[in-house]
Amino acid sequence: MSYTDKHFEEVRKAQQNAYAPYSEFKVGAYLLTKDGKTFYGANIENAAYPATICAERSALVAAMSQGYRPGDFESITVTVDSDEVSSPCGTCRQVLKELCDDDMPVYMTNHKGEMKERTVAELLPLGFSGKDLNN
Repeated sequence: MSYTDKHFEEVRKAQQNAYAPYSEFKVGAYLLTKDGKTFYGANIENAAYPATICAERSALVAAMSQGYRPGDFESITVTVDSDEVSSPCGTCRQVLKELCDDDMPVYMTNHKGEMKERTVAELLPLGFSGKDLNN
């Protein structure tokens, strides 16, 4: 499935649930599974900064807790209220590498609706995951 206006509309809805009182940088994520189910994520900040969870991980954890497993995901769309498109942080790239296919598209958007598409492998080249432990 390719990126559509629906991806942008849904990720902007997810972003409304962000809790970002410290950075005021609200992020939303819209995760689509291969069987058509959707999961939403938002960044949830914490005064103890390392306890903050990103939108991408929020959506993936929700899906995994509902029984989905690595490789079950079609795409993830991420949005920010910025003039520039923002990519997932390093921790999120690692989690995407662990739970998603290398060729899964990651759609990155901003508040203007601009979009950049990369695959998981493009975001984390030469990445290492549990898949590598079986070789």
